[in-house]
Amino acid sequence: MEPDTAPPRLDLAVQRAIGRANRALSPDTASIRRWASAALAGDAEVTVRLVGAAEGRRLNRDYRGKDYATNVLTFVYGEGEALFADADEGANAADEIDGAPLVGDLVLCVPVVQREAADQRKPLAAHFAHLIVHGMLHLQGFDHEAADEAEEMESREAQILATLGYANPYA
Repeated sequence: MEPDTAPPRLDLAVQRAIGRANRALSPDTASIRRWASAALAGDAEVTVRLVGAAEGRRLNRDYRGKDYATNVLTFVYGEGEALFADADEGANAADEIDGAPLVGDLVLCVPVVQREAADQRKPLAAHFAHLIVHGMLHLQGFDHEAADEAEEMESREAQILATLGYANPYA
């Protein structure tokens, strides 16, 4: 019997907390799903929230202590805690977490993404794709605080984006 080679399952919700002008600039749900799925190594439940500058600034200030709107914020849930509220008594929490899907949120500030794409002279869809991939990698534990981590994460981003037909954002 062959091992299960099914692709990871992505339960995706997209929230659009933006006005009409920003809505016209934001990607459709199918594109967001395609980009997020390309970066996914295991099952996940992810909400992507598209926001305006005021909410982006508030979230960045409240959660990162930085008083400006940023392009993407990543929130991971369930780290170090049992993900099942109704787990059997005596069950090993580590066993429950091992089989549980990754759970998290990505928040993208549409006006910031649009401005950055224009400043960098890249297609808006390519920049959104990059930031979704970037956020999905953060959800899975990748980081870029140290030089070696940044190199690994950027390399992985470039590889994933190439499979989606986008240029290396770091080139």
